[in-house]
Amino acid sequence: MSPLRRPTIEKFRRFMQLTAIFILGMVAGSVVYNIIYQTSYNTLWIQNKDLQIQLYQAEEDNKTLKKYNKRSTVIKEIKIRVEDRDPPLDSLAVKEVVQQLHEELEVLRGRSIFEIDSDGKMARTLLNRKIYAVRDKEYSIQIKTMLVSEGVLQVWVDMRPYVRG
Repeated sequence: MSPLRRPTIEKFRRFMQLTAIFILGMVAGSVVYNIIYQTSYNTLWIQNKDLQIQLYQAEEDNKTLKKYNKRSTVIKEIKIRVEDRDPPLDSLAVKEVVQQLHEELEVLRGRSIFEIDSDGKMARTLLNRKIYAVRDKEYSIQIKTMLVSEGVLQVWVDMRPYVRG
């Protein structure tokens, strides 16, 4: 009985090297593809969120304009502007805080522009240094200016990351 001859590993070395390079190429390619996919998905998600906020605000403005189109002395629209900071804040967090603030200021919609003094003081007192939690971070806002012109209430706010302690 003759012993079975085993092939030496030397004969398969070149094949194993090419197979290893091919597998490493597949892994590297999948990593690059996943990075590109996640980046484009994140950009698309942020744009979608931005469009949802814009749609909500436009629908609310449309309802109010239909309701108060004959009256020129009421607040028909609310615009919130966040002052720029250095370094800039996360744009999605800013949009979400603006949406929450917009919902809180919604009680001023439909009110007479001649009574905004008392309402503005109330809003400033309630919302001054208020803390909003967005995406696992907290932000503090401070109302800087409120201006009513042609039925549009414009509010300028300073938004800062909130640090406890």
